[in-house]
Amino acid sequence: METGKSATDILKLAILLERKGKAFYTQVARQTESKAVKQVFETMAEEENAHINFLSKQFKHYEENQTFLQNELHLEEDHSETDEILSAQVKKEISAASFEAAAISAAIDFENKAIEVYSDRAEKATDKNEKAMYQMLADWEKTHHRLLFRMNEDLKEEIWNDNSFWPF
Repeated sequence: METGKSATDILKLAILLERKGKAFYTQVARQTESKAVKQVFETMAEEENAHINFLSKQFKHYEENQTFLQNELHLEEDHSETDEILSAQVKKEISAASFEAAAISAAIDFENKAIEVYSDRAEKATDKNEKAMYQMLADWEKTHHRLLFRMNEDLKEEIWNDNSFWPF
């Protein structure tokens, strides 16, 4: 990431990333015929919307006061069991070469970019509220990434099994 970006620049970038993610996730949820994929992407769109609202509030406060508000968003508890069930459902409902599989792959890229931006800023921030905010956002995006990665790996394994593509 570029060095020397201001707090305002990073907030603008963060809001833009979240808006793009929300738009993408909403569109995938509308277009898919898979109930599991629809559920995953609708949930992710809702979470991105919460991030947009939170970051917009932070932006407004920062513009007026040059300080960050204390973090009001909290990462939800571990959903690994639910994620495992969703991943299994996705695997049953779609193929590895489908629109949904491509969307999952593209969503991984969105999440990687958000994790990079948020982690970098959390590391560089000197304001404790800014640091906490970006670390929480990075951690939240990592949960999205883990779910998407798991689904992608399950789909990849399925296509390898279907095509007897195992090097061993």
